[in-house]
Amino acid sequence: MTEESILQRIQQSSDVKNLSAQELQTLSDEIRMEIIRTVSRNGGHLASNLGVVELTVALHSVFNFPKDQIVWDVGHQSYAHKILTGRSGQIDTIRCEGGLSGFPKREESEYDSFNTGHSSTSISAALGLSCAGSICGDKHYTIAVIGDGALSGGLALEGMNNAGRSKEKLIVILNDNKMSISKNVGSMARYLTKIRMKPSYINAKQSVHQKLDRSPAIGQPVARWISRVKAWIRVNFFGHQKNIFEQMGFNYYGPLDGHDISQLQTALRAAKRSRGPVWLHICTVKGKGYEFAERDPKIFHGVSAFDLDTGEPKSGSVGYSDVFGECMCELARKEKRLCAITAAMTIGTGLTGFEAKYRNRFYDVGIAEEHAVTFAAGLAAGGAVPVFAVYSTFLQRSYDQILHDAALQNLHLVLAIDRAGVVGEDGETHQGLFDVAFLNTIPRVTIFAPSSFEELRLMLSRAVLETPGVVAVRYPRGGEAYLPEDYTVRREEYTLYGDPNASVLLITYGRLFSQACLAQEALREKGLPVCILKLNCIKPIPEEAIRTASGYAGCYFIEEGMKNGGVGESFFFRLAQIGFGGSFHLRAVEEYVRQAKVDSALHHLGLDADSIARTILEQENGQGTEKQG
Repeated sequence: MTEESILQRIQQSSDVKNLSAQELQTLSDEIRMEIIRTVSRNGGHLASNLGVVELTVALHSVFNFPKDQIVWDVGHQSYAHKILTGRSGQIDTIRCEGGLSGFPKREESEYDSFNTGHSSTSISAALGLSCAGSICGDKHYTIAVIGDGALSGGLALEGMNNAGRSKEKLIVILNDNKMSISKNVGSMARYLTKIRMKPSYINAKQSVHQKLDRSPAIGQPVARWISRVKAWIRVNFFGHQKNIFEQMGFNYYGPLDGHDISQLQTALRAAKRSRGPVWLHICTVKGKGYEFAERDPKIFHGVSAFDLDTGEPKSGSVGYSDVFGECMCELARKEKRLCAITAAMTIGTGLTGFEAKYRNRFYDVGIAEEHAVTFAAGLAAGGAVPVFAVYSTFLQRSYDQILHDAALQNLHLVLAIDRAGVVGEDGETHQGLFDVAFLNTIPRVTIFAPSSFEELRLMLSRAVLETPGVVAVRYPRGGEAYLPEDYTVRREEYTLYGDPNASVLLITYGRLFSQACLAQEALREKGLPVCILKLNCIKPIPEEAIRTASGYAGCYFIEEGMKNGGVGESFFFRLAQIGFGGSFHLRAVEEYVRQAKVDSALHHLGLDADSIARTILEQENGQGTEKQG
């Protein structure tokens, strides 16, 4: 930013109101460059943020935040909002440990009305905020900004159903960029395309509103008259029936150019004058203003640090998602009934190659995880072998469907749970720490937890070809962690590694096996031999693993998941049932985990090698206090 930077003059939201039309556009350009620079250093959501810069500037120029309230659906497009609400000086800390969150956070700023991180929640939340204002006598406007991809989520439609019949001062802004993360699919996407193709009536209405806006004394009475006759105009002059949003009770404006600040301001002021809920339909370009992001918004939706001039990532390596995708293609050649399902996450889950090779067996259902599981259950009931690839944090939304539609019928389907465990900089809303605990409550579910790429291949093959019922294979974000050279992959449900005659047993699964091995080496150097019991199948827990553990004087269970309902608790209960007389120590997660690099987060949780070794030394030397059993 130069000394003449307009952005430097913006200390709070109200400062935007003092800017001219030209200054608002310049401000937008400066914000866009600041976002590009920041994300190129820190990683984060780029294309989605670049697409709403002008909208954000227009909103802050028309509304009185934080008295008026805004809910950003998903929240991954709120960077410009943060910049305009007193956080510009901290924007370089976004997604860093101790810095700004990459999503709206109420504890971070009074301008953030509602915490978001998952899609399709904004309309319901905004309606609740608006109704609360009516109850409390606090008159203000409430705005929900939702992408067209999020409209495929059932919760968005549920919110629309109730909001449309309300009388609240609720404004829903549909940010239509033809994308969610991947290209939008389904009937809603086709319907929005149809609306975009018939703008004649809307453009005429928008032109009238612009003229009325310049004469407010007579504008509002005339606007009300137009509202009474617009149905007649629509049918007789343009052959345009009410669209779905109008039929659900919204006053509809659009589609509008989402990068034209003046047009947006006019529409937003008209929305403020409307009686009842308003649906404002704007069209934007995802990745606007950065050539590489405009060219490939899927790749630049969420990115790691990248080179500003070339758009190339600064680092890259093969990850679990890549290996999963390769293995799916191999399995599809063997099993002709195998099909893959994703909820708008083709690239993120590694299914790009599968889509290209097996198009007739690939299903992108859009942002609709609940539908994805029940759809998979239907496929399974019909004789197919479905694999639903989904991030752990998004699988949470499908609990009822897994329980009621899949497991209860004992149908064979596979849940490929990506981003299991700590995920890092996305923070609390995206940590994959809950899937084991909630899947543990559902009968007839098997869970495999690989610790290497080779184990992922083996366990996915077993899940698809051999194991009945609902089978989950969970694996972390990123690549392989450290494994000892003499460790060999086996088919057994559990593996013993180290000195079996040791008095101390360290029990774990998944990625933490790497930390356990490092801790084992550190303890060996200090004269304390430790054996590791690695669970390959964590549900059901192998009976033989329980009996093996019962022979040790001290058992230490470390788990990259929630303590309540986790594998460690189940393991201890089973030990107690057979009369285990030794000591049992459990270290797992008991809180929401904030944003930080994975290594740092594991250290804070006491799940890294140093913390594990220190805990065991203290306990075995009689200095520790954390003890169960």
